[in-house]
Amino acid sequence: MTFDEIRRRAISEREALEASEKPHIFIGTATCGRSAGALAVREAIKAELERRRIDAIITEVGCIGLCYAEPLVDITKSGRPRICYGNVTPEIATQLIEDYIVNDNPRPDLALGTIGDGSIEGIPKFFDLAVLKPQVRISLRNCGFIDPENINHYIARDGYSGLAKALGVSPKAVIDEVWKSGLRGRGGAGFPTARKWEFCRSAVGKEKYIICNADEGDPGAFMDRDLLEGDPHSVLEGMLIGAYAIGAAEGYIYCRAEYPLAIARLNIALRQMREYGLLGDSILGSDFSFDIRIKEGAGAFVCGEETALMMSIEGKRGMPRSRPPFPAISGLWGKPTNINNVETWADVSAILQRGGEWFASYGTEKSKGTKNFSLAGKVRCTGLIEVPMGITIRQIVYGIGGGIPGDKKFKGVQTGGPSGGCLPASALDLPVDYESLTAAGSIMGSGGMIVMDEDTCMVDMARYFLTFTQAESCGKCVPCRVGTRQMLDILERVSKGDGEPDDIEKLEKLAITVRDCSLCALGGTAPNPVLTTIRYFRDEYEAHINEKRCPALVCKALISYYILPEKCEGCGICLRDCPVEAISGGKRMVHIIDQDRCIKCGTCLDVCPPRFSAVVKVSGQHITVPEKPIPVIMSKEERVKGNGNH
Repeated sequence: MTFDEIRRRAISEREALEASEKPHIFIGTATCGRSAGALAVREAIKAELERRRIDAIITEVGCIGLCYAEPLVDITKSGRPRICYGNVTPEIATQLIEDYIVNDNPRPDLALGTIGDGSIEGIPKFFDLAVLKPQVRISLRNCGFIDPENINHYIARDGYSGLAKALGVSPKAVIDEVWKSGLRGRGGAGFPTARKWEFCRSAVGKEKYIICNADEGDPGAFMDRDLLEGDPHSVLEGMLIGAYAIGAAEGYIYCRAEYPLAIARLNIALRQMREYGLLGDSILGSDFSFDIRIKEGAGAFVCGEETALMMSIEGKRGMPRSRPPFPAISGLWGKPTNINNVETWADVSAILQRGGEWFASYGTEKSKGTKNFSLAGKVRCTGLIEVPMGITIRQIVYGIGGGIPGDKKFKGVQTGGPSGGCLPASALDLPVDYESLTAAGSIMGSGGMIVMDEDTCMVDMARYFLTFTQAESCGKCVPCRVGTRQMLDILERVSKGDGEPDDIEKLEKLAITVRDCSLCALGGTAPNPVLTTIRYFRDEYEAHINEKRCPALVCKALISYYILPEKCEGCGICLRDCPVEAISGGKRMVHIIDQDRCIKCGTCLDVCPPRFSAVVKVSGQHITVPEKPIPVIMSKEERVKGNGNH
């Protein structure tokens, strides 16, 4: 079957689906949707349709990015635009079937927006929503709109047309098109993709390999997972194009085993490709032959580093090796190898479908195109976003993310995963591109973006991220193995109030040594959270060391809970709920917290009735309290004056 025949069949299937008089229900069942209850919603919809004997079409799709609004359910009726509903429960799903499918009430009060042509009164356009309007979807173009387990859905939206174009020209012409796009690797380093391909193509040797790095291990990152779960064929098409360009006959997808749904959908996609002649010998009737295997990683963060990843594929312990030689010259099994990450391959397929100049029309002069970010932390609209390079942090946090919950102050943002830097509020108008982030002391990384508010302790954040990278160090080189441990020891002392006056200088010296002398990028970037928090939040380090105080009231060793005698009414709620019985006092008596027994869990503060607000959390100060419980009938002045200690 020729590609034109395959494409005509796919388009015919799509047109028949769109022309159907049956209601069409789309359910987001990627991992984020499932964790929010999408599978229960799916079963409720199926049961209600069966009960009412309604013949409807149900399509499971990937994540469209609005993780804060999951589970998402879209409904299309004949002659009407598609309506997206958010935060759907089984009960709401059942109600939507009755109200909209049966009684033609679209429930604007539950709808997020309409998708496609046409409009419905009271419901905004979906892509006019503040969270979506600034976004430009290239790698995520199909996520949320196609069944990732149906290859025809992908083909009907121009899928594999990029591969067909590539096979019609020379490998050099393909690389030239990628040069025009200005695409840089989206895995973190930002190396020009076309240059990497040229190195590999010109390398000596007939046997060459293509690898997709899907070993996404950053805390809070889920870009690769969502893309593989929602549109695996865009990644696979990109790999085929890259393989043709460099002359590879075999490829690997290295995906962490903790992504079972992504792996399952990749396996389905590979099987479908073989059935359509898109994998194997003489692809689409050409002289090009190529096949792909999946290698499941065991969850080692260091295997995200390309040389460690290749060691793992070879069946060895995943540990980085010295470079040069670089993988383009001597990679997998000593053969020339090209490695790009999930997002890069999805961009490649779009570039060959629509052209390099089109892709280059987005972004900045040196950072072309768009970038995916997993927006997480202290922000209202968490989720997966894709934005043009050059957008500012402010536009992301306040425009797309909707700002900080509770209208608290923005304190900082960490970009680039656990090895990225923490940037302060003064960097809100910083453009998000490779050069700007690097100059500020951070990195683009694969695309993690964690927002922090005024209640975040920056010393604790540095300690948290260094704890992760130190534990994930492979231990091969001394600077990383020993240096990160020494840095972590200092941070733990500082967070406990045992810091010394010269600890900040020690941390800086250690961080620079680890950064400059480590074998691979894990060690080379691990100090970033420490260096940037010292650079931008030095006052917090000084408060921890010199004043034994945590300004954000986070570090447990430096905080205390007190019951204010002038406000306590002796209700006994905190006493009953204290897990370690550290509170004493009878009914209608001012209660006392035994500071030696208190584990600083904060339960007393959480349960104290707002009308009293008698419990306070402090750091670096002491509150006057009675020596023992006293009657609340005493005046507020008497409760504090006398019978007190510090």
